[in-house]
Amino acid sequence: MRYPIRTGFSHERPVIKRFPSIPALRAIESVARNGALWRAAEELNVTRSAISHQLRLLEHDLDFKILDRVGNRTVITPRARAYAEDVRRALSMIASSSARVSQQGLSGRLTVSAPPGFVSAWLCLHARAFTEAHPDVVLNVVSARNLIDTSNPEVDTFVTFGHEARARVRIEPLLSVEFTPLCSPVYLSRFENFNDISLLDQATLLHVSDFTDWQNWMRLSGLPPENAQRGICYSDMNVVHTAVLAGEGIAIGDVVLWRKDLDDGLLMRPFSSSLHDDTGYFLCTPEENLENPVVMEFHNWLKTQLEMSRFRPNRNR
Repeated sequence: MRYPIRTGFSHERPVIKRFPSIPALRAIESVARNGALWRAAEELNVTRSAISHQLRLLEHDLDFKILDRVGNRTVITPRARAYAEDVRRALSMIASSSARVSQQGLSGRLTVSAPPGFVSAWLCLHARAFTEAHPDVVLNVVSARNLIDTSNPEVDTFVTFGHEARARVRIEPLLSVEFTPLCSPVYLSRFENFNDISLLDQATLLHVSDFTDWQNWMRLSGLPPENAQRGICYSDMNVVHTAVLAGEGIAIGDVVLWRKDLDDGLLMRPFSSSLHDDTGYFLCTPEENLENPVVMEFHNWLKTQLEMSRFRPNRNR
């Protein structure tokens, strides 16, 4: 009887594991996080066709579908979204590790994400103090569209307005907020006695997105909340801030973030009632960045500066 001779070689094709390209990984992560190809292209500073090309290459490497058509929309598949979450964590770990091994003393690059209002009203007015204290650190500030998003792998630490539970992200309260009507002295001068709260009926109310803040404040102050449903709604707090400074109306503003304008006399606080929102600002940091010395130093500096800003006397209160 003859037996087959075993040569030690298999006739099956060997599986070649190909590591996907970094641009392709960044593309799928950005599309999953931003929810649209054009937003990912804008964030990565490439064309939409370049994003599509990278995703096609990734589909070939992974052998599963990344995008689906739902009506007129292109959406990422559930399997691709789960993969993108793993990619996000991996990219974040690579960035954090690169920062640690490249540090000699306190140096390197620190990327911070924060809401646009926090950046424009506070951080951009104080960030120079951090870089002057640590001249070998390059500070990169990203203004986040989503106020609670902590998913960008290129960000070392996040300041969020409100928060949502997320695995492997440490969340700690940073700053409670106090909302109250604020306006410019020029606008205030249009009224004989603006401290009479009933004169709000004659004022132009400025809102962010909807009437909620003014409704809550009026309810707190004993006024009918439906009186807040008028005026001008803007989608961005920065625009509201500009309009208030220009004397275009009165808005519910944060006395902590707008304190410099209050101290400088550019804004006035006509009424004492204020809303103390439990949401506030939070410091959210991926676990892999918690021991990064630059991140730790920024956290300490940020908390100290905010405490100083919060309790500095305000002559307009």
